Amino acid sequence: MHKLKRYLLWSIVLTLASLLFFSTWQLRYNLVENIRLLEGETHYVNFRLPFVYIQGDRSDILKLNGDDLPLAARRISSPLNLEARGLGKVKLEFSLLGVIPLRQITVDILPEVYLIPGGHSIGIKIHSRGVAVVGYYYFNIQGRNRSPAREAGIRVGDTLLAINGEKVVDVNQAAEALEKAGAGEILLLVNRDGKEMQIKVRPSYSTADGGYRIGLYIRDSTAGVGTLSFYNPSTGRYGALGHIIVDSDTNKPVNLSEGTIVKAKIIDIKAAQKGQPGEKTGIFMDHEEFRGKIDKNTPFGIFGRLDNFQSDNSPYPDPVPMALASQVEPGPAEMLTVVDGERIDSYSVILEKVTPQSRPGDKGIVLRVVDEELLSRTGGIVQGMSGSPIIQNGRLVGAVTHVFINDPTRGYGIFLEWMYQEAEYLTNN
Repeated sequence: MHKLKRYLLWSIVLTLASLLFFSTWQLRYNLVENIRLLEGETHYVNFRLPFVYIQGDRSDILKLNGDDLPLAARRISSPLNLEARGLGKVKLEFSLLGVIPLRQITVDILPEVYLIPGGHSIGIKIHSRGVAVVGYYYFNIQGRNRSPAREAGIRVGDTLLAINGEKVVDVNQAAEALEKAGAGEILLLVNRDGKEMQIKVRPSYSTADGGYRIGLYIRDSTAGVGTLSFYNPSTGRYGALGHIIVDSDTNKPVNLSEGTIVKAKIIDIKAAQKGQPGEKTGIFMDHEEFRGKIDKNTPFGIFGRLDNFQSDNSPYPDPVPMALASQVEPGPAEMLTVVDGERIDSYSVILEKVTPQSRPGDKGIVLRVVDEELLSRTGGIVQGMSGSPIIQNGRLVGAVTHVFINDPTRGYGIFLEWMYQEAEYLTNN
């Protein structure tokens, strides 16, 4: 009799443990931690779990399978349909038998956003905070080629912020400050990977230059060609590139002080080949009809305010709805970009892979160029196309970020939602 009771007890314990494990795994597999929906949108989850209960912290903006969201734990009937009926945030708690917590998620219901797709080629001019160390200058010191700055611990990729307490503004001012310091020990304020530090350097005399030198090559600005991703007519803000700007010599992110974008005219394209990325060549057209400030250089692109925006040469001159990451799907799409002059054209692409993301990342989409005209002109994706907007089912869904070096017909894209969030901070509190 006792053995039978122990057996039944262990059977119940094992059943509950198995149910707990299976329910937790199913919920984590089918539900991301943060769900973002547009007002009026329905989110469908196809899973079947016995004895799983749900409750929310408010019932007014989200319906569950057609009914108001319960504030007290209630058993789920599957499948699960969440219908967004208002704006705001709802916290959902899933539990086993209404007692044992399994998972908590947040549903953020957002308003529909309309943006004008980009595709415009832009000239990008950035001035860094301080000056960037891009290399070492070696000269003869006691019979050996040496760099005093390198020996003192200065690294390529560092940013010089101050020299002997004097703020560094640009290359010319930095050179004057170093010349003024002469042979005395120099105190440099350096930014390295976001951390500031002070490093002492003692210059040495260079007979070739006729003066005291610390042995560094420095630079204070970066320029290049990219593509505008979107413009928000209601705020005047824009997003471009889809990735951070790095210094071409140091491969470090540019420490932004100020920057501008202007319209660029494409005059030549070097076609991409396997192992050899192609490139757009453009000339900057610095005039009043299209100019903007850069106030953010982030892993998801550059952002700022654009003055006197015009989109006359685009197949999409008017605003279109933006897709949330959850609305993007594998399949046909189109990419907007410039390959000649200033005219924006639409080219066919296939979204081969769409990776669900609840947090921002710059490689949520894998796309392939299938447009024969674009392939014949460029070989696929080339440098300067970064930021080219992607449209699917009438919605602005993403932007091109990187090319596959060994297959230039394919590349990565970023969900447009993440770029918009970086530009405007998309949220409801």
